[in-house]
Amino acid sequence: MTEARQFVTEARRVVVKVGSSSLTTASGGLDADRVDALVDVLAKVRSGGEKEIVLVSSGAIAAGLAPLGLTRRPKDLARQQAAASVGQGLLVARYTASFARYGVRVGQVLLTTDDTSRRAHYRNAYRTLDQLLAMGALPVVNENDTVATDEIRFGDNDRLAALVAHLVRADLLVLLSDVDGLYDGDPSKPGTSRIAEVTGPEDIAHVEIGSAGKAGVGTGGMVTKVEAARIAAAAGIPVVLTSASRAADALAGRDTGTYFHRTGRRSADRLLWLAHASTPQGSLTLDEGAVRAVVEGKKSLLAAGIAAVEGEFVAGDPVELRDAEGRAVARGLVNFDAKEIPRMLGRSTRELAKELGPEYEREVVHRDDLVVVRP
Repeated sequence: MTEARQFVTEARRVVVKVGSSSLTTASGGLDADRVDALVDVLAKVRSGGEKEIVLVSSGAIAAGLAPLGLTRRPKDLARQQAAASVGQGLLVARYTASFARYGVRVGQVLLTTDDTSRRAHYRNAYRTLDQLLAMGALPVVNENDTVATDEIRFGDNDRLAALVAHLVRADLLVLLSDVDGLYDGDPSKPGTSRIAEVTGPEDIAHVEIGSAGKAGVGTGGMVTKVEAARIAAAAGIPVVLTSASRAADALAGRDTGTYFHRTGRRSADRLLWLAHASTPQGSLTLDEGAVRAVVEGKKSLLAAGIAAVEGEFVAGDPVELRDAEGRAVARGLVNFDAKEIPRMLGRSTRELAKELGPEYEREVVHRDDLVVVRP
């Protein structure tokens, strides 16, 4: 067993994500045998009491297709939400019954980006998940597809899993799909090889990564899985990417799938959510000096460095910070409403306080609520 795989066996809190294609048939509907097979593995892993498991499960929309007479995943949001409404109950009921065979209780947690991109909300999410684990339950997390709109969706559960892994302070993230790892080419063609370990982005810079799964019932693909692995690894969480059929081997530390080494350290929770889960409600264009101060100097954004404002937002909303060419350089939580900022542009805080009052003598975006999105 390699040193990296040894770390897998030592992980105490593990987030496991499983895709729709590993739980359902291509025509829709849950595959009870597949669900039970996954549950068998997870229940065995946690049976000794040394490990805690958080399961991020796709499959709600796919599970609702057949009961509603749909032959394929609908493209419009309204019918997706209807399918999720039917399928979510079926999915959790299946997990509840399957885990009950081992005396394990299941707790459902549904999230949207709006629940997790704001400081108070993600703290609530952490407390709920942490308490479920402390009480011996196994949380089953999914995006709240029944109410999420295009503007507040994670987009895929791979990214959600990476963010949940950081949220619950996991030691390991395991991404399960219908492919047994990352390959240096199309795995269906001869001559390609599985990439056993990734130490950093440069290791796979030459790899052409596919964007679609085999079954056609999910939203992700290898692109979203690699991106999720990058997010988690950069936040100090190693990742194993493999197929659901090899979950037992992956969790036992055997040489299966692709292992992504940690590339960074754990950062403040709100900054990871801000960078990867929030949806900017507007933008602020910065002058050259302000870009340098924010990106290189790690400073707060002051009104004096803002050249333009776009969008409709209120204090506390996430906004994008752009340079003069319109390129995003950072993202942050703004301290003023959009309608207040135009009269503040290019003015010093002292000047603003003198004319508009002491409440204007503060940062437009404080450095503690700001994350740089490019070097």
